[in-house]
Amino acid sequence: MALKNSLLELEKGIATLFINRPEKLNALNKETIQELHDTLKLIDENPEIQVIVITGSGEKAFVAGADIAEFAHFSETEGAQLATKGQQILFDFIESMKTPVIAAINGFALGGGLELAMACHFRIASDNAKMGLPETSLGVIPGYGGTQRLPQLIGKGRAMEMIMTAGMITADDAFRAGLVNHVVPQSDLLNFCNGIAQRIMRNSPVAISKAIEAVNANFVSGVNGFDVEINAFGACFATEDFKEGTTAFLEKRKPEFEGK
Repeated sequence: MALKNSLLELEKGIATLFINRPEKLNALNKETIQELHDTLKLIDENPEIQVIVITGSGEKAFVAGADIAEFAHFSETEGAQLATKGQQILFDFIESMKTPVIAAINGFALGGGLELAMACHFRIASDNAKMGLPETSLGVIPGYGGTQRLPQLIGKGRAMEMIMTAGMITADDAFRAGLVNHVVPQSDLLNFCNGIAQRIMRNSPVAISKAIEAVNANFVSGVNGFDVEINAFGACFATEDFKEGTTAFLEKRKPEFEGK
């Protein structure tokens, strides 16, 4: 598949996807959102890829936001449609992927960029990263899940302050708030993410996909996450990975899991 607004690197079970619009600080437009969806769908279906890292090209930005010029003259209906489609095909899609997705935040992650990072399963930031949801300064609110995922990650009060002030926080502030898991020098960011990916790949891909499903269930209205966990736990017992994992433990050797 030819890529116009992104770059893809594949190496030893890890797919690194670069959002590549440097002239726009990697801002998201509809075309880029669709391209990212199509690429991630193919990766998720590839049994050889066990971890995905999403980052931005260059050293200035992960994603500096949505491409405002694209929707500045939208009507109310068009605005709602923009948010609906974006959430469905990219942000909710990433959150529900069976392959673990790590956001490597290498600079500015603002508006839709921070929303993209929050849709990933967890986040690693470079020490120069700045994060924020500046939408209220434009007369609008976050529309790609920001008002929902930010409170889940850092709590209602902190999220309200970030959204209402439209301000940015540093990587260290984000770490203290629980928005990112680690802060590392920018030159070490991808190597650090790859190190975590290697640790993930030692474990059962099937079990990891079930864990993603169960954790996500806790944040879905009307869904009993404990019931989802019970069913996912039981389903694991019917897998070859469970047989291999328990057999390897009893035989005191490292397990050799199959692909996802």
